[in-house]
Amino acid sequence: MPAVRLLPLPGRGPEDVVLGGDGRLRTGTADGAVLAVDPESGAVEQIAHTGGRPLGLHAESDGALLICDAERGLLRLDRPHGRLEVLADTVDGQPLPFASNVVGTADGTVYFSSSSSRYPLSRYMGAIYEHSGTGRLFRRHPDGRVETLLDGLQFANGVVVAPDGSCVLVAETGAYRVARYHLTGPRAGTSDYLVENLPGFPDNMALGSDGLAWVTLITPRNPLLDTLLPLPGVLRRVVWAIPPSLQPRPARTVWVQAFDFEGALVHDLQREGDDYRLVTGVVEQDRTLYLGSLTEPAIAVTEVPERA
Repeated sequence: MPAVRLLPLPGRGPEDVVLGGDGRLRTGTADGAVLAVDPESGAVEQIAHTGGRPLGLHAESDGALLICDAERGLLRLDRPHGRLEVLADTVDGQPLPFASNVVGTADGTVYFSSSSSRYPLSRYMGAIYEHSGTGRLFRRHPDGRVETLLDGLQFANGVVVAPDGSCVLVAETGAYRVARYHLTGPRAGTSDYLVENLPGFPDNMALGSDGLAWVTLITPRNPLLDTLLPLPGVLRRVVWAIPPSLQPRPARTVWVQAFDFEGALVHDLQREGDDYRLVTGVVEQDRTLYLGSLTEPAIAVTEVPERA
């Protein structure tokens, strides 16, 4: 991966990043702010505040912004500095916990994920350690009805709809894979996997202008967690008893991959995380990559190198 250029922000943790119709990037930070960022000048404007913790985003064609807020649920900002509406904060009469990532379609359908029903964002590693499988993928219909498409997911995260609308993808961070739910054709209503056995923990995903599914890998797989994965939950929970200084820590890396919708790996871009790390968000536009991070105070910009 080529070197990265940084767009500094007034807050930390631009967990996801998307490109709006006005050419500016959108991101949310740990303090609840929603920002618009000029990718050339780096000028930053706060366009909203959720009152919670914005995570996954989707920029709609009319200038609105869908927001997964880990504390407040699925939100919609109708325009910069406009009205912030709650689209879903309950599912089947129960509070919606840990809304994670979202994508909308032209007909007003929204697909979004919930990472865990047991752990909040502040203790997200609990879901990874326990491998409890309480993540879900939802579909919100234009009339407001919300249905569960997939449950039992291992920390459901990034969501992408195929360009032809044939399927929706959801990253399972805790299982190193990308699940696929078929929306059309003879397999409609069934699920399988686009890709399994990833070399790292997948986080947010995005459909690129190149028609590929871009996947962030927040950190490489950890040998200790790989060893714990097959064990009963009670044994995995022992990790919580280990002093924080000895618990598994994410490696410093910048890593994204891109797959076609047959599951073939097209790009595998990685560099040492000397100036940026914990990449959780990605946008590809005309071979330029914009990257978000769970912890950094900036958006990173780099290029997709020409293939040999």
